[in-house]
Amino acid sequence: MRIHLLGTGGAEGVPAMFGDTRVSAHARKYGGREVRTRCSAIVDGQLQLDFGPDTWAQLLRDGISASDWCAVVYTHADADHFAIEELQYALYPFTDGEEPGFVIYGNNIVSARVRARYPDWPFEVVTTKSFVPFQLCGYTVTPVKARHGSPDEDTQNLLIESDGKSLLYATDTGIWDEPTWEFLSGASLDALVLECTEGFEITPYNGHLDIQEFEEVVDRLRKMGTVRDDTRVVSTHHSHNGKATYEEMVEALGKFDAVAGYDGYSFEV
Repeated sequence: MRIHLLGTGGAEGVPAMFGDTRVSAHARKYGGREVRTRCSAIVDGQLQLDFGPDTWAQLLRDGISASDWCAVVYTHADADHFAIEELQYALYPFTDGEEPGFVIYGNNIVSARVRARYPDWPFEVVTTKSFVPFQLCGYTVTPVKARHGSPDEDTQNLLIESDGKSLLYATDTGIWDEPTWEFLSGASLDALVLECTEGFEITPYNGHLDIQEFEEVVDRLRKMGTVRDDTRVVSTHHSHNGKATYEEMVEALGKFDAVAGYDGYSFEV
């Protein structure tokens, strides 16, 4: 299983369009891995995780074709993950296609919005529910309940399994409630991609992780046996408000054997 991080930024990206923080200024000056587009990833070049406003540019940058997608699986309906208007470009009159070539999977809010926006379009939309696995494209995907956003939305992290390998893609999660911890106690991960949105900025908000909470989550997963000694642990979803440049995150995360993710980072498990 190959995991390719297309975007590793928070909602506003890094540098933020209207942001003048130290991190944004640093990213504008130095570019490279300091620049972070909105968060998404792709597995084995075919399983797209979230379809946000930067996806077209990400695919172009990394030489990936959306025509290879077998499915788009959304984590939740926040605008940086769910650019609903982009879906139309998969079909006529924007292409010659009469079918999109991929199936859309999303929670209660995502699926309802797609059906309302495209009532007569030939999109196949499947509503996903936390802790209820489904099969697609040779993968077993089990949405895992995140602690983020409105209580009316079933915001999800994604446990993806194929050929004996497993990935937990956990962006926009916060510290999980106990049912999620209990569910994950039965998993053994080859890779964990985990948000660190707030970086060095410690806040009372519980819908995202700062660096201390990131370490606490990983440490608990290690004690549970869910994260093993050989599990690849990678960060994503970094905000410029987190007061951490890419190089600063490399140093901080390296202290507990985690990798600071960046746009275009690809690895295999």
